[in-house]
Amino acid sequence: MAPPNDPASAIYTVTKPTKNDTVFDLSGGKLSVQNVPLLSDIPGNVTFRSFSSVVKSSSAPPALFDRALSLSHRGGFLGFSQRAASDRLTTSIGKFTGRDFVSIFRFKTWWSTQWVGTSGSDIQMETQWIMLDVPEIKSYAVVIPIVDGSFRSALQPGADGHALLCAESGSSSVRTAALGAAAYVHVSDNPYTLMRDAYTAVRCHLGTFRLIEEKAPPPLVNKFGWCTWDAFYLTVEPAGIWHGVKEFAEGGLSPRFLIIDDGWQSINVDGQDPHEDAKNLVLGGTQMTARLHRFEECEKFQKYQGGSMVGAKAPPFNPKKPKMLINKAIELEMAEKARDKAVLAGVTNLTEYEIQIEKLSKELEAMFGGGGGDDKGSGKSCSGCSCKTENTGMKAFTKDLRSNFKGLDDIYVWHALAGAWGGVRPGATHLKAKIVPCKLSPGLDGTMTDLAVVKIVEGSIGLVDPDQADDFYDSMHSYLAKVGITGVKVDVIHTLEYVSEDYGGRVDLAKAYYKGLSKSLKKNFNGTGLISSMQQCNDFFFLGTEQISMGRVGDDFWFQDPNGDPMGVYWLQGVHMIHCAYNSMWMGQFIQPDWDMFQSDHCCAKFHAGSRAICGGPVYVSDSLGGHDFDLLKKLVFPDGTIPKCVHFALPTRDCLFNNPLFDSKSILKIWNFNKYGGVIGAFNCQGAGWDPKEQRIKGYSQCYKPLTGSVHVSNLEWDQKAEAASLGEAEEYAVYLTEAERIVLTTPESEPISVTLQPSTFEIFSFVPIKKIGEGAKFAPIGLTNLFNSGGTIQGLVYDEAVAKVEVKGEGTFLAYSSVAPKKTYVNGAEAVFQWSGNGKVQVSIPWYEECGGISNLTFVY
Repeated sequence: MAPPNDPASAIYTVTKPTKNDTVFDLSGGKLSVQNVPLLSDIPGNVTFRSFSSVVKSSSAPPALFDRALSLSHRGGFLGFSQRAASDRLTTSIGKFTGRDFVSIFRFKTWWSTQWVGTSGSDIQMETQWIMLDVPEIKSYAVVIPIVDGSFRSALQPGADGHALLCAESGSSSVRTAALGAAAYVHVSDNPYTLMRDAYTAVRCHLGTFRLIEEKAPPPLVNKFGWCTWDAFYLTVEPAGIWHGVKEFAEGGLSPRFLIIDDGWQSINVDGQDPHEDAKNLVLGGTQMTARLHRFEECEKFQKYQGGSMVGAKAPPFNPKKPKMLINKAIELEMAEKARDKAVLAGVTNLTEYEIQIEKLSKELEAMFGGGGGDDKGSGKSCSGCSCKTENTGMKAFTKDLRSNFKGLDDIYVWHALAGAWGGVRPGATHLKAKIVPCKLSPGLDGTMTDLAVVKIVEGSIGLVDPDQADDFYDSMHSYLAKVGITGVKVDVIHTLEYVSEDYGGRVDLAKAYYKGLSKSLKKNFNGTGLISSMQQCNDFFFLGTEQISMGRVGDDFWFQDPNGDPMGVYWLQGVHMIHCAYNSMWMGQFIQPDWDMFQSDHCCAKFHAGSRAICGGPVYVSDSLGGHDFDLLKKLVFPDGTIPKCVHFALPTRDCLFNNPLFDSKSILKIWNFNKYGGVIGAFNCQGAGWDPKEQRIKGYSQCYKPLTGSVHVSNLEWDQKAEAASLGEAEEYAVYLTEAERIVLTTPESEPISVTLQPSTFEIFSFVPIKKIGEGAKFAPIGLTNLFNSGGTIQGLVYDEAVAKVEVKGEGTFLAYSSVAPKKTYVNGAEAVFQWSGNGKVQVSIPWYEECGGISNLTFVY
């Protein structure tokens, strides 16, 4: 990625008029583009203004602003007014019917996903953008609700095909009657160029965020890692982490990064001793009303003694204990749910339920060791005490991890944007914190019932005064940096919109917090050490990504349906892929898309692994202790813990954009990406689940969980979306390797599509490599190491010299190339090597891992 450009203080002003002011026209109640009506029956209170009439100057780098100006005739802003000022304004922006669209909407406060339809009435609540197919002019148009002053906007469904635009401030004291630029519209003949150009224009207009091309992603983007969440939930502690990393190392795959997820912080609940940690927390949900009471690690991490995990005196550890605790906590949770269900049913005698709950509670406490704690001790903080030395606590633990597990470059920890799920406990730190009740926007009425929302509303948020946001984040992060933490996973981001009433509204509150977060990120974590999560709303992207360069593009990896559908263990996995693929259409303009972790021993682990192999982001898992499939992981990861990463981020193919790959019973998901010397398409059968607008939840559609047949063509690759890939798209012929079928197919741009039939929750990866004519008519195309899913990603260099092909490859295993004739000789690192050639064009060479060369081998094929 390019380094950061000019500072925001540098203002670039238009010095020459733009020609062709706009291709849009709003007249007679219609918004048309090149004389094609997009929206009709537009009320008179709606306005359209061209980009060049609104954006006269910009803090964006000159090259970026020049790009926006050169395309300014393709875009403009929608505004509207109403008679009375309000903190929440809604208007129709017109109607459309019979026109295909794809959109992204929030199905939870934190998470967004894809939705398709043909009418304004098909739009879902809290839609973040909508792309319309305009085949009349072979183009696409996008409508993007944005931020205007202290108001942020979203789209909503209206009656009779109308699309509604809703703008809200989040505070009853912040009101207006008119907005001049509440949404941005843009048109292009390429849907991917459309999104890039539209968000470039918005970036130049708002000046509150930077595009991913202006920022560097975290170094872990090219690596393999482990996250503790699904392995331990809230029971995470040093011994468990140590044994987890040790298992990976012994399996031949040492993680290059570690994420210590929720469970390490010093939290407690109101009414508890303000200096004592909450005890015996296991499952997510039990911590959601708790608040941060100190910035240092909780007692179970503070008690760590340097060097205690190595040698003969290492404490005994039962690797089965985390799962035993989790299973017992699930039993207790189910008993509590049964009691609550009985209450709702009108049962008055709850004695039987209470006895069972008490019994399970005691059993869980006994498993922890009794005494109401995780282990023996008072639970009081020893922060600042004489007992705290350089050889104890988190600092000693991170030092020991790095000393004993070579290659562990990064250790991240989790925290919520507000500190903990319930914020910061008032009076517990030097900061001004206040318990603020939560108020949800009416727009969230259309979202899915969510335990996190229920719990946060129940407990309210201990909000640090926004004037102290700089101090807040620096206090947390500077301590973490001193004890060996190199980054943070910031979660629960969109709670801010719940508590903005008395703080100038959601935009002003968000600006204060994101300013403090960005400042701390630059100071403490090299400007890149942050993964954003539970952030999938336009407030965050327009206001929070000035510095943040990586974030989740899907909901959590759910290994099973928390609502009890036994098929959820399968259909939830396809849902996850749809989230990630379509969200990357817009989020990939701001951040490096992160497709989240998965578990390598899950029944659909291979399905997930196939998508992670070509997603273009990091690969990490949340395996439980003893729950690893190393054979599968080695198809994703090099022995040194790096990965054969694609050079772009994966996106749905053009012929998938307006389809429903979840429950239309006919569409497979196809995603495209690039390697250095070829293109790659992944085809996935994700059918079997999706959003139900009436029930307002994601549910299974079992009738759709069946085999499907689709096709793949070289034209599905959008070669022009990456400058380095453009020349690859000019080849006359390609060798296509099918990873799962283990076969090579030759194809040209004029060839028929390659047919593929996929069982439910299965996939195929197609690697397209340009064929080169060398020597006396020989045809050659390097495929890569076929023991990895993304074989093309293993190729690091390629040079052709008359009758010689030189390939630089990373990894170990079987190298495959297409060769129309047998090579005369083959060399590996200068030494002649044995090769196998078959009449169907496959030439194979076995390659070992050369540690001293960083796993790089130089292959030479002579013809």
